[in-house]
Amino acid sequence: QVQLVESGGGLVQAGGSLRLSCAASGRTFSIYVMGWFRQAPGKEREFVAAIRWSGSITNYVDSVKGRFTISRDNAKNTVYLQMNSLKPEDTAVYYCTAKRSFIVSMKVNDYDYWGQGTQVTVSS
Repeated sequence: QVQLVESGGGLVQAGGSLRLSCAASGRTFSIYVMGWFRQAPGKEREFVAAIRWSGSITNYVDSVKGRFTISRDNAKNTVYLQMNSLKPEDTAVYYCTAKRSFIVSMKVNDYDYWGQGTQVTVSS
């Protein structure tokens, strides 16, 4: 099993920045891709970004391209999501996720492990 623990959420004004972190533990050797999804009240869980654990392949949802950056620290088994120029519509619970195959997928059902989520609130 793999455990994922997120941190770094909070309240920020529009235009501000936050950095989310997700530390993986357990059978981390089985992870090939880590990423972030988000879920706003009354909406489905939405893909945000993902990164392959080896190499530099990343993927982003169009709405965050140019504002969010996903990165990883293999030595710390940690993935980060740097969020700049935040907008009120970015408000959601952000979930860290990981998968055992190497395809950088945008589909929620393709991911095997999930964190407990961290709240991000952007005020206007």
